[in-house]
Amino acid sequence: MATKKKQSAKKQNTQEEVKLGTAISSIELFFQDKKNQNRIFITVIAILVIVFGIVAINRWYLQPLKAEAKAQMFPAEQLFMDGDYLTALNGDGNVMGFAEVADQYGNKAGKVVYFYKGICQIHTGDNEGAIESLKKYSGKDKITKARAYCCIADAYVNLANYAEALKWYKKAIAVDSHSYTAGYLLKAGIICEEMGNNEQALKFYDEISVKYPNTLEAYEVGKYISRLKNN
Repeated sequence: MATKKKQSAKKQNTQEEVKLGTAISSIELFFQDKKNQNRIFITVIAILVIVFGIVAINRWYLQPLKAEAKAQMFPAEQLFMDGDYLTALNGDGNVMGFAEVADQYGNKAGKVVYFYKGICQIHTGDNEGAIESLKKYSGKDKITKARAYCCIADAYVNLANYAEALKWYKKAIAVDSHSYTAGYLLKAGIICEEMGNNEQALKFYDEISVKYPNTLEAYEVGKYISRLKNN
């Protein structure tokens, strides 16, 4: 019985060795064929050309273009910091504004260009343009992202679209929990009052008192809470 098992196992091993040998022979024949060699050579060259092309475009075109875009945007950032939103947005003929930088370079100047552009548009009365610009901002920084959402909501408030404004204030609140969130909660509460939803407004105000007691909004919100509870 044991002898039969050994013979069976030996036969099975022999069959596997024959299959392996056949497979190896097929592979060798494949690579020995000149047509196949040429195809492999062409494929490898094509891959190398693509890889080199991507590296070359990034190093000698995109990186310099990004550096140029950021350099062009720098004066507009200074104007923004100084509160000159109109010149920061449109430039003055000597320096480019955020609008021109965004049109010419897109997000190669950094996604923040849409953030700056949108805020400038709010300050200069172009609320619809501000919404469009700010929705293009997709940076990873949570504080800036929440601020962008809040500015979108502010623009909707200016357009008297309170339902849409509340939606974006809620998005700003949901991004992260930090001291700025108290301001978003206060704005959301005020909008709820404007919409006649005092119960929801009170929830936003109470959240400020509980979660952010050391903020300026917490000192102010008491009067809002008292007014609603005494009505």
